[in-house]
Amino acid sequence: MQYARLTKEQLEELHQEFINFLATQSITAQEWKEIKTNKPQVAEEELDIFSDIVWERVLTNALYLEHVSPNQIHLFELKKHKMHLIAIKVEKEDVDISTKEGYAWLQENLGDEQVVFFSATKDYSDKPNLDKFKLIQQGATITKGALYNWFSRFVDVKG
Repeated sequence: MQYARLTKEQLEELHQEFINFLATQSITAQEWKEIKTNKPQVAEEELDIFSDIVWERVLTNALYLEHVSPNQIHLFELKKHKMHLIAIKVEKEDVDISTKEGYAWLQENLGDEQVVFFSATKDYSDKPNLDKFKLIQQGATITKGALYNWFSRFVDVKG
């Protein structure tokens, strides 16, 4: 498995897609029940293959990732051959930008000397989707890019 198995909740959400996946392999509902009962290892392998297919599609279509921690925001724009990063670091110890109040402080104090902006561009490895997946494993979430686009007005993102 290249990525991670989908959770039970995710698999339930994708129930119809999983049925279609099994159908492409000529596995009927009755055969699937028999596989789960008599060949659990084969069932696990099928779930892993399906999970990788779903992750591959999701990661290929992802355009932005963001990761917010108490004193930093990392915003990624996912281009075809590289990713752009906008990072915002708040050096004021009593501000937690992962809270509504802390984020409001950040918006009101963008010019404060305790707010530092960084930007960078990085080429993907030979497996771009795995690069994206690793960021998700570290806590990033897929977004529509509203924060990235808003903060891109304040930094020069090259590339």
